This record gives sequence, structure tokens and C-alpha cells, in this order.
Amino acid sequence: MPKLPVIAVSGLHRGDNPQPGPAVIHSIRRIYPMTRIVGLSYDPLESGLFSTHMDSVDVAFSLPFPAAGEEALIERIDEISQIQRVDMIIPCLDAEIPNYFKLAKQLWHRRIKVTLPTKQSFERRAKKNLVRLASDAGIAVPRTIVADNLSEAYSAGAEIGYPLILKGRFYDARKVSSPAEVAAVFHQLVEVWGGPVLVQQVVEGDEYDVAGFGDGQGEVVGSCAIRKMLLTKAGKAFSGIVIADPELDDTVRRIIAALCWNGPFELEFIKSWRGYSLIEMNPRFPAWIDFPSQMGCNLPAAIVERAMSLPQTPLSDCKAGRMFVRHCLDLVGDIADLAELSVTGTLMRDTALNPLNQSEAAK
Repeated sequence: MPKLPVIAVSGLHRGDNPQPGPAVIHSIRRIYPMTRIVGLSYDPLESGLFSTHMDSVDVAFSLPFPAAGEEALIERIDEISQIQRVDMIIPCLDAEIPNYFKLAKQLWHRRIKVTLPTKQSFERRAKKNLVRLASDAGIAVPRTIVADNLSEAYSAGAEIGYPLILKGRFYDARKVSSPAEVAAVFHQLVEVWGGPVLVQQVVEGDEYDVAGFGDGQGEVVGSCAIRKMLLTKAGKAFSGIVIADPELDDTVRRIIAALCWNGPFELEFIKSWRGYSLIEMNPRFPAWIDFPSQMGCNLPAAIVERAMSLPQTPLSDCKAGRMFVRHCLDLVGDIADLAELSVTGTLMRDTALNPLNQSEAAK
């Protein structure tokens, strides 16, 4: 059996607004249960740090926030590498990815794999560029105007009409019903994510989500499409059902072909009487990515296998009608672990607590 890679994963929070990291880890461990997982954390209270289930990490390290820049990131990666070998990094947060573009050559020299789209593809799918992408791919998008300041946001609102959606640069989308609500929401989004803010037309209809993996040559390696059944307050899928729709599949293929997208993606749509409209495209897997993995469409494992030249596990089609409902539980941790990560930036997990290692030791 080939030597298993050591894989570092970020985005470990699994609360009411979950990040993809734990689902990515769980998916990888479905195929490679004994691979070593390194958690990359921006907050010592990220819930995934305390899991002892299939989504657990073997060791965790703190990272500087993405705003600190690429030099701070590579310095920290080098510090981590002195303690723990890392063969591959899977960034699970949008704001991280620009730094990894800048570090691509340095990571290559360090023999650390990161599967990324090209910088051009990444920019073309940005929220502010969706209209141009729609034209290139022949798809529909809601009317969207970029607002660099509050005055432009008011002007865009008058042009588009209310209600409308205000979106942050990386995350967050809020519905605004009148001009009186614009200023407060605009300033909140800029304070958290920086500018610009996107002013977007509201399209009424059902919400759909597609998770997938592009090969960098314009083809979709594998994907799973769902209709969102229950939503969190942040608009995330709390429950979803697999659908089979050739129209949606064709729309996804045209987007990925237009971008020659390499690596994971999430496409969010609204379906109205006019058809599907692309709301946004995220350059990573969604938090529900372990759902298709349970049906044999293990996209995170496929990313690892391609990057690390491992034998390819076949990807099954996701059967229409299969559904998921998110289930929350309480994790038990120790204040000593929290203190260790907060003070030293490193958390060496007691592997005896990991049921995966217990079962292996019993063999």
C-alpha cells in the first residue's frame, strides 16, 4: 500500500454557520481512515478541534489571519513543518486562497501540494465579476452592481429596486427591504470583510447548490446537486435533497468549461420560472460535502488522490431523492487543550482518545 500523505485542513468550525473542514476530513477518512490530519486553526474555539470522531484532527496549529499576508503564512507553515510533516494543504475558506496563489512556487519547492484554480479563473468567478462570467458561459445571473462606498450603494438600490441583497466581499448576504436599512448593513459588511459591497437583485425561487471538482481542462470530474430544503439564518443548507436535472448539469458544465476550473467548487443557484440563475461561486467545497461521500461520490478523497498520485477511487453518481439533515451534538474538551493552543499555537492531540486509533491498536 502506498505511503499515506499527511493532509492539513482549515475551516474547522462546525456550529450554526459551519465551515467545510470537518466534512472534508470525514470524507477523506472514509477512504483513508488512518491518514494523519493536521488542523489549521484561526480560532482556538473552532469546534472541530475538539472532535474525537471521524472528523477529528491528530494535531492542530494556529495560523495568522489571512489579512496578515502571504509572508506571515509561509513563515508559519515553515514553523509547523519543523514539528509535523505536511504533504498537502486543503484550504477551506475563501479568504485564504489569495495567499496560497502567491505562495504556489514556494510550496512547490517545499513539496507541499495545494490544488488551486488559476488566479485568472479565481478572479473571473468573484462576485463582482459574475455578470461577465454569465456572458462568457451563456448563463443567467441576477442584476449585480459593485458599490465601493455608501453613496454608490444607494444609487444601485434606486436602480435595481427594493428589496435587494447586499453581499460582502468574501461572505455574508443580507436582504434589505428599503433604503433606510442600507447604511447599517453596508457598514457592517465593510467592517468585517472590507469593500466593495455587492448590490444584487432579489430573484424569487427555490435555492439549489452544486458541489464539484474540476480537472483544470474544462471538465467536471464529479459533482452532486441538491435542492436546499431547510436554511440557517445565514442561508446555509441545513437540509437538502439530491436532484437530477439535465438543465442544471449543463449549466454547471458550461461554467466550469468557461473557467477551465481546477479543484473544488460550490455553485449556488436560484431557480425561478425563467430557469436557473447563478447567485455565486465559491472556490472550495461546501460544509455538506460529506453527504455525497456517503453515497460513493467522495470528492475530497478524489482531490487527495489526484494531487498525491494515489490510485483513483471510482466516483459514483448521487441518487436523486437521497437527502440529508444536519445533526448537531456537544463535544467534550479540556480547558488545558484550549490553553495549549492559545498560548503555544500547537495542540498535540492524545491519539488514544481517537476511536480510529483504538480500533487499529486492537487489531
